Amino acid sequence: MAHGTFRAYIDESGDEGFVFNAHGSGSSRWFVLSAVVVRHVNEHHLIRAVADTRTTLGKKSKAPLHFRNLKHEHRKPYIRLLANVPVLLASVLAYKPAITDQATFQGEPNLLYRYCTRYLLERVSWLCRDNRKTTDTGTGVDLIFSNRRRMSYDAIREYLVTLKLQPGVKIVWGEIDPARISAVNHDQLAGLQAADAVATSLYYAVCLDRFGEVEQSHAKVLEKRFYRHNDKIQGYGLKFFPDFDLIKAQNPHLAGLV
Repeated sequence: MAHGTFRAYIDESGDEGFVFNAHGSGSSRWFVLSAVVVRHVNEHHLIRAVADTRTTLGKKSKAPLHFRNLKHEHRKPYIRLLANVPVLLASVLAYKPAITDQATFQGEPNLLYRYCTRYLLERVSWLCRDNRKTTDTGTGVDLIFSNRRRMSYDAIREYLVTLKLQPGVKIVWGEIDPARISAVNHDQLAGLQAADAVATSLYYAVCLDRFGEVEQSHAKVLEKRFYRHNDKIQGYGLKFFPDFDLIKAQNPHLAGLV
């Protein structure tokens, strides 16, 4: 199979549970699914940025980077290097307490993940459509997910095939082919480690810690890479689910992000 014009590396932060205990314990309130989209011809810049991060942090050349495990002062140069790579970013941010039909999502494993995948791939497909050049020779976008235990990627492919038959789905199918989905372990590809950094940065930007604080500085550095349409980020580079106005009313700290 010929390579795509674009590659989208996809990873998540947060969990899919719906057990919300007092004082912030239990399941995460947020689930974030992010894509780092890079032209195939520019991928060497992304690989170099991750390699340079390892060098800067004094890590071994093959050491995988997990953003959550890095110290704050180590995250800053990592994000700065990623922000200078010619990529575009799209993310879906689900605020689970605002989801009304929680029983449905609890009753089927990975349903929230697949639902967020639909929204994410809509935006990835728009991004690719908006940035396609007449000189492009590749076809569509290669979708590379960070491999999750107990996740059926055949189920995701089948889900997308089903979506193709449904009205109201806004995926540009000329860019997205369910057959072009693959799953690779996080430590094997620089793009997946970058997607982890993006998803986790956004998670920290929206999820209150036990002191009622958020860390939005990393997301702010990445902001110039968020996908925009008609200069709008909300609904494009950042898609909130279920309803942004409802979520923002319950989370006033989002005003500092969007």
